[in-house]
This record gives sequence, structure tokens and C-alpha cells, in this order.
Amino acid sequence: MIPFINQILRYITYLVLLFVYAANTLAGEEWPVSMPPPISEQSQVCILCHKNYTPGIVEDWLKSRHSKTTPELALKMPPLERRISSEVIPETLQSTVVGCYECHSLNASAHKDNFEHFGFMINVIVSPNDCKVCHSVEVDQYSVSKKAHALENLQQNPLYHTFGEAITSVREMKDGKIISLNSSEHTKAETCYACHGTAVTVKGMKKIFSKMGEIDVPDLANWPNQGVGRINPDGSLGACTSCHPRHNFSIEVARKPYTCSQCHIEPDVPAFEVYKESKHGNIFFSKQHEWNWNNVPWRVGKDFQAPTCATCHNSLITTPDNKVIVSRTHDFGARLWVRLFGLIYSHPQPKNGETYLINNKDGLPLPTTYTGEPSSEYLIDKSEQLRRQIEMEKVCQSCHNTDWVNQHFVKLDSTIAETDMMCLSATQLLQKAWNEGLADPSNPFDETIERLWIKQWFFYANSVRYASAMGGYDYATFKNGWWELTANLLEIFKLTQNQK
Repeated sequence: MIPFINQILRYITYLVLLFVYAANTLAGEEWPVSMPPPISEQSQVCILCHKNYTPGIVEDWLKSRHSKTTPELALKMPPLERRISSEVIPETLQSTVVGCYECHSLNASAHKDNFEHFGFMINVIVSPNDCKVCHSVEVDQYSVSKKAHALENLQQNPLYHTFGEAITSVREMKDGKIISLNSSEHTKAETCYACHGTAVTVKGMKKIFSKMGEIDVPDLANWPNQGVGRINPDGSLGACTSCHPRHNFSIEVARKPYTCSQCHIEPDVPAFEVYKESKHGNIFFSKQHEWNWNNVPWRVGKDFQAPTCATCHNSLITTPDNKVIVSRTHDFGARLWVRLFGLIYSHPQPKNGETYLINNKDGLPLPTTYTGEPSSEYLIDKSEQLRRQIEMEKVCQSCHNTDWVNQHFVKLDSTIAETDMMCLSATQLLQKAWNEGLADPSNPFDETIERLWIKQWFFYANSVRYASAMGGYDYATFKNGWWELTANLLEIFKLTQNQK
């Protein structure tokens, strides 16, 4: 009986909206001629309404590739040019463009955020599991990445969680001492969790008062959030919109370094600032308006003349005559052999994205011990490191000769080793402070000497390593580089002496 009622409501809604459309037409508003057929009946209803109430969304979608083709046509493209990786698409989705209803109605039984909306059953959030219907390979690759598990890695690793709390806690003076208070969930959502993601849960239903009047919608906790490790109401991990913003889902936006700069910025992950200083960055900022940002495959030298983040880390790159240099991947660590951004020290990349499962010889959930010994059981071995480095070298060698590339990585190896030594010196001084009762090791992140120690590896060593890897050399020298590494080590040393 309920499906029958819903169907009647749907047709009533459709007729009402058609009446609205007719009234708009009489008033001089025309149906957007740029909208290509065939659009499903359900999505037409969505558009008729939302073009009045959220016109920005509709116009953004109209500019998207989703609005201009169908999955059926996409599957007929040559393999290298194909932007859809699923070999089988449900018959109901094949012959219409990918519209509002096609995305917001998928896997309804798994979505706790599914609700009745003007006769349709709609999900508020479009999750990776929904995108997987057409983009299965990309979602499967992403699901094993560190990005997909970014929230779990922050919350389920006791040390990382303590570190996050030490950063985001509110502090006040009381009886001459600094005390920490728990920040609100809203405040936390705008700190570490803005990039790592939050767990979006459904608390129930609520009424909102919109331009359309009173509407019942799901009451979502920790929303909005676009973090890369967001846990969605259907249980899936991640947000494709972190890199492909809705509702245009532009590959151009995802390929440009501005997208990565949402999270990968100084002082802790200064990739974007280093890139801006580099020769590659100089070429990008000078010439990007001449590049072909939308071509698939992406042809080195023809579509672009210098790498962006996407070039090195995940894009399908070919020669001008379409010979594959590296394949597309949505596991953004798949071409990386060393993790420059480590807790205390650099180390080989983890075997999988669930880094909270790592335990070192000291029984701590860290990829290395305090003395720098790697937790090898959980990290890729030397043969896998070599395979990944060769994969990255293929990207470099598409523009640079072999000796240039080899010597670049020799310099990087040397820089990594020397920054690790500087971090070891700082850690040894901190261990001395702990042993002599000058600091409390139960929380290694909240006292003055400990915060200086954090700066040593979290800000300054990272800066030097990224600068070496990407060629932004002021960040290896004065801007959070060797100058700060040395000065910070002296400050830590002074504290171990002055507090005796």
C-alpha cells in the first residue's frame, strides 16, 4: 500500500512542478536549452524545483560531464579515454544522464540518511559506495588508502588521538596552572577533523524552514564535512567530493594543486607552499591557462608541461601518442615508497591504509620506535619500495634524463637520513627530560619541551623533506627548514639544562 501511495504523491508532485514550470515559462523564463536529453523523469522533477531554490547546484551540474552523456555511451569509449571503470551498469541507469535522482537514490536500504522527499526516497549524502556503481575501480583503490582511513587512524590510534586532543583542546589558567578542556564537536570539526573527516550519523528527523516552507529532513550529526576519511551514514569511508567538488565533479579541479592545498599546507604538510616555490610550480602558475585540463588520458608535454600533485600521485599519464607511462590510481600512496610525513621519523610506506593497527617493538602504535627502528612487519619491504620508486621515476623521466632523475633521488635519500638524525637528537633529549622527571611521558604532547619536540619532526623535518622531494629549497633552509631545526634543537637542550 505504501509504495502505491508514494507513487501517487510522486505524480502529484510532478504535476505541481509542471504547473510551476508553465507559470515560469509564461513569466518569460525558459527551460535551459543546454540541458541534454535524455534526463530521467525523476531528475527532471528535481531540476524543475531546484532550479528555483538552489540554482547554483543546477547550473553547476549542467556544466558537468554527468549532464552531457550516459553510462551507456561512456562504456563505448576506447579504454584509455574511458572515465567509467565499472564493466556492468544497472540497466535502469544506462540510458539517461547521471542526474540528481541517479546519485541521490542509490543503495537506499544501506543509507540511514534516506528520507521521503516530495514523493521520492532520497539520500542526503552521496557516498563512495554510490559512486562505485559506475566508478568501481577508483572506489576500491581509494578504500585501501590512508586517506580513506584518515579518521580511523586519528581516532583509533591512542597516541594520534591524544595528539589531536592536545592540539584542539581549549586551555585556560587555573590556580597558576594551564588546564585543558574538551573542545566542542563543532570546534573539532574545524580542526584536524576538517581534513581527516568525521563520522556523520543520523540522530533522527527534524523540521527545517526553507524557501519551500517547512520540510522534514534527517538530523545529521557532524555535518557538513568533506574530510577524506569521513564515515558516511551508509558505513562507507571517504568523500569523493574532497577532490571532485559537487555538483560539477570536475577532473580539472581535481588535477590542479589548489585542491590538494585544502589540507596539504604548512606548517605540518607544506607540499603546496613548496610546490609554489619550485620550478614546476613556476611553470604551472605561468602557463596553466594554456593547458588541457580535461583530456583523458593526460598527455605529458602536449596537455601539460609540468607536473601537478595529481601528475605524480594518481593520474593516468601517457606520451603524446598515447603510450601509457603510469596508470591511474586512487590510492594516493601507491607510487610512494617512503613516508616523508611520519610520526617522529620517515619510514617505508605502510602495507595498508589502516595505520592504527601498527605496533612497534616498544608496544606503541607507531611505525618506528623512539630510537627510529622501523616496525617492519607493518611496512612495505625493500623490493616493494624499489618497485614504487621506479614507478615514480617513470613520471620524472617523461621530461628529465636518467642521470638528472637518479641524482635527485640520491639527494632526497641523504636529506631524509639527516633530518631523521636531527629528530633522533631531539627525541634523546626528551627521553632524558622524561627520565629525570622534567616532563611527564604519560601525555607526550602537552608540555613546553614536548611541544618543541613536536615542532622538530612535525613542522621542520617535514618541511625539509618536502622541499628536497619537490624542489622548493627555501623550505629546506630558512622557511621552517634547517635553520629552525637547529634553533629548535638548541631550545630543547636549554630546557633540559635549565630545569635541573
